[in-house]
Amino acid sequence: MAEKVLVIEDDTLILDGIVRNLRYEGYETFVATDGEDGLRKALDMEPDLVILDIMLPKMSGFEVCRIVKKHRPELPILILSCRSSEDDRVKGLKLGADDYVVKPFSLRELLARVEALLRRKRIYERRYQKTKFADVEIDLEAMTVKKGERIHRLSPREAKLLRFMLKNAGRTLDRKTILDNVWGFDYYGTARTIDNFIKRLRSKIEDDPENPRFIQTVFGVGYRMVVPPQD
Repeated sequence: MAEKVLVIEDDTLILDGIVRNLRYEGYETFVATDGEDGLRKALDMEPDLVILDIMLPKMSGFEVCRIVKKHRPELPILILSCRSSEDDRVKGLKLGADDYVVKPFSLRELLARVEALLRRKRIYERRYQKTKFADVEIDLEAMTVKKGERIHRLSPREAKLLRFMLKNAGRTLDRKTILDNVWGFDYYGTARTIDNFIKRLRSKIEDDPENPRFIQTVFGVGYRMVVPPQD
């Protein structure tokens, strides 16, 4: 399956050049020409990487970067900017950007940086494809959980929720953050939706779902995944 790249750029000449070259290299591409549309697509369309201009209508690229990284910290963002000052580069990187390219730029270099970021992302994600702790074996590629001798199937949504919990193990996740990342930025479900899916996951990985060890409730906030160290 082709990796998906979202390009957020309001200069149509630059946008066209980037998109044509990305498609030639085999990437699936999506575009946005203002910050608000770019933010929505970054959170809803689940791209594998975002190429983000800074000077955008409606919302600056810096603000888009800040919000996206809050909700999807693992999503690589490559900033494009005509601003070459050290302060701007530092600001972008401190907001969570993974790379910063100054205009004008070489398309060949840009494509090399895209490939490097996606390669790093693939390595990062492979760490969570198969996870083992206690008597639980999780295989997200096969969408199964083995608990002792029993094998449970995961629905696509259960697998996505479990992946997100594993990636953020040890962190307290509020319900809105979970909804935005697992169901999408524009999903208008309720906290009850999350609670029902958490209940399903607990039934598959916990010894006693009523007294969970691994998916813990943080009262008044949300949930926390606890993965015990392996011996």
